[in-house]
Amino acid sequence: MWTRVMRTGVGEKNVAESMQAIGETDPWTMLAILGLTVLTVVTRSFFLWSEEKMPIPPWFQRGLHYAPVAAMAAVIVPEIVMQNGALISTWQDARLYGAAAGLLWFFTRGGVLGTIVCGMCVYLPLHLLMAW
Repeated sequence: MWTRVMRTGVGEKNVAESMQAIGETDPWTMLAILGLTVLTVVTRSFFLWSEEKMPIPPWFQRGLHYAPVAAMAAVIVPEIVMQNGALISTWQDARLYGAAAGLLWFFTRGGVLGTIVCGMCVYLPLHLLMAW
């Protein structure tokens, strides 16, 4: 890190001041971190504190089956259809064709590994060779 900082023209004095500023933390920031830590521990261990078993309604159990798929879709879909916070404006995007090939593989043959390999086999040539 130091060699990179020195090459960019930042003087030793400025680097020392920056390193000193990293060690200092605002009390309000520390209070916020501590408060969020306590809140996270309390909410995640709430079910462990109860001495009696809490029944989960059947509709809630059914909904839990869709949580992993919904989480993956929430992460992957924006990455495919957006670039720099805006919807892509061209069909010449390798991500679209890679995702389409992966979906086609998954719905015809199934299997996660084949889906990933098929999608990457379409995505990489388009991205690296055609600069899409």
